[in-house]
Amino acid sequence: MKHFSVKEEIGVDVPDEHPLAREVFPELCLKKNDRSFDFRVPVFSKRSLIVPDMDKNYVFDRDTTLGLLAGFAHNRRVIIQGYHGTGKSSHIEQVAARLNYPCLRINLDSHISRIDLMGKDAIVIKDGKQVTEFQEGILPWALQNPVALVFDEYDAGRPDVMFVLQRILEAEGKMTLLEKSVILTPHKHFRLFSTTNTVGLGDTTGLYHGIQPINQAQMDRWNIVCALNYLKQAQEVAIVQAHVPNLEKHHIQRMVTMANLTRQGLMNNDISTVMSPRTVLSWAENFMIFKDIAYSFIVSFLNRCDEMERPIVKEYFQRCFDKDLITQPCYASKDSIKTP
Repeated sequence: MKHFSVKEEIGVDVPDEHPLAREVFPELCLKKNDRSFDFRVPVFSKRSLIVPDMDKNYVFDRDTTLGLLAGFAHNRRVIIQGYHGTGKSSHIEQVAARLNYPCLRINLDSHISRIDLMGKDAIVIKDGKQVTEFQEGILPWALQNPVALVFDEYDAGRPDVMFVLQRILEAEGKMTLLEKSVILTPHKHFRLFSTTNTVGLGDTTGLYHGIQPINQAQMDRWNIVCALNYLKQAQEVAIVQAHVPNLEKHHIQRMVTMANLTRQGLMNNDISTVMSPRTVLSWAENFMIFKDIAYSFIVSFLNRCDEMERPIVKEYFQRCFDKDLITQPCYASKDSIKTP
């Protein structure tokens, strides 16, 4: 399979425009004396195949966007930490979409191995004969191209894989490809980002199974750490309304209020399952299908809550919608079991 080439696709292999950050994100520069966005950012004038699609309704967080733009402009390694569903990965993608910057996401789960990243020997046909040839993995390819490489679920990576990444975390980090006895120099417009639910200290809440502590020497190599929290209520309402325009606004406002109660309940250790903005959007979409606010909530969120915590969630629902949530038991009681 032929490697994708940015240069072949758009005719250039470097960004050919360098506007001020405030010109690309004017909506984030509301104060005239705010000079935080007075630096130039790299922009491709044309889009390539791996530039993310732009979401016109996306709401950017100012501080997170500023950190990401610094990553693109000054080759800073940026990691975004936050609860699931806060839009960490999509935030990186949408910033890349504004810049027309090629972006590639890799889910760094426990099944990703060193071979997957670095490459492996493979049997290929040359001149009618089968020969063994080393084929580079995604990491050597990305390192040599103007690509923003994003590692999702960074704190779920295997320890042996994490040490492979340690060297390239440095701004000028060259990578030794032992299989080919070569030293790869990063492209001057290669960028590295990651997302994580924790800050490398492991999961103390029990929410994220498979998460493990990250070597602190490696965490120290990330230049910028952004914390992305859930949106303000008005922003979240606007996003859901943009995606489900036929749903009445007062319904959406109650849905988001319900989601905020679950988030507060999580912080108070009352419940262990939380409604993310993604869940609220699914609830709104399901409501348009079923025309039933209670049933759509049950199938969108309640059914994945712990059985012992459902009374608390039902109480939240009653507060928001002034109606009791009636559900069927998920298992049969002893009294309902008949024996022949």
